[in-house]
Amino acid sequence: MTRRNFSCFALGAPALAWAAGNPSKAGMDPARLARIPERMKAFVDKGQTAGIVTLVQRHGEIAALDAVGQADIENNKPMRADTIFQIASMTKPVTGVAVTILADEGKLGLNDPVEKHLPEFRGMWAAHKQPNGEVVLRKPSRLITIRDLMTHTSGMGGDYPAALADVMEKGNRTLAEVVLISSQQPLVFEPGAKWLYSNMGLNTLGRIVEVIADQPFEKFTDSRIFSPLGMKDTMFYPTPDKFDRIAVIYKRVDGKLVPSGIDRFRKNYRFTRASGGLFSTAGDLARFYQMSLGGGILGGTRILSKSAVEVMTSLHTGDLSIGGANGAGYGLTWRVVKGPGATLSGQSIGTYGHGGAYGTQGWIDPKKDLVGVFMIQREGGGSEESTAFTEMANAAVAG
Repeated sequence: MTRRNFSCFALGAPALAWAAGNPSKAGMDPARLARIPERMKAFVDKGQTAGIVTLVQRHGEIAALDAVGQADIENNKPMRADTIFQIASMTKPVTGVAVTILADEGKLGLNDPVEKHLPEFRGMWAAHKQPNGEVVLRKPSRLITIRDLMTHTSGMGGDYPAALADVMEKGNRTLAEVVLISSQQPLVFEPGAKWLYSNMGLNTLGRIVEVIADQPFEKFTDSRIFSPLGMKDTMFYPTPDKFDRIAVIYKRVDGKLVPSGIDRFRKNYRFTRASGGLFSTAGDLARFYQMSLGGGILGGTRILSKSAVEVMTSLHTGDLSIGGANGAGYGLTWRVVKGPGATLSGQSIGTYGHGGAYGTQGWIDPKKDLVGVFMIQREGGGSEESTAFTEMANAAVAG
């Protein structure tokens, strides 16, 4: 692995901290890769974001790993390659893998009714809006399944019910309590009829894992995914020795970056948010993605069967609209590129990945044998920056 050192810039912190990788072994153009941190630095210099970490990996080799800007402006802490981020909904495919591990072991079926494992889901109702605007509750035409939850087609609501309005902020309920309350809400459409991004549905998957495995979801994911893959900085509850490396989440107010106030440490948090509660690093996520790209195995450690990976990353939502995302659909907890409308950034059809609410993004392109990880911490996301990264990473593929 080669390493390049860059000079320091404003505010006494390295704007281009460092870069590492082996572009030639990865089949990447080093000159084009070198433009990525320069472009990311331009976003930092404009005040759009405090800092960014990017990683490009091909043929299982890290081609480039770059950190620009700052993780904590107020305390003048530079962004580093091992900075820890709150990855929000990038957690969802991890939850999907946890469920699919149990399917590989014959402990559940992806077409199982949810109520088979969680009795609180028995006797659900579906809401039907009448032409006069009246809402009528009826028994759904079929039971919701685990597959429905994994594809966001269950009919469960897109957000938390009123009784859980502050649960993300306070973390004052357990995963079991959150799912129990969610199970008492009527479905907003018939199972399988539509697509609606549902955090409640993904949390339900985490609870199913807890019940079948008879252990907390955070312990299952650590023992069955993170520890075997060497993802030493991925967790739901960071330990004090990690606190100093966790980036601040910012928001833009009147054109300036200010801390969002979102809790970085979760010291008294009880809600293991299977829908979006993980902390991680670019390097750890690259290991997780490489496992999937490798057919469920990384460095001799098998997490999933090859057939399970194929099922998870295949398109399951057909022609259903997924909220205006042109040319994309969903596999089992993965967003999947299915047509030309989603390939303008250079991604191949069949590329799959996921993003998070604070702008983090990760994707896997099997056709190019390419992995990309983009890490940022800003409320409202970082679509302009992540799109630029994706375009530049794909442009650097040499052959």
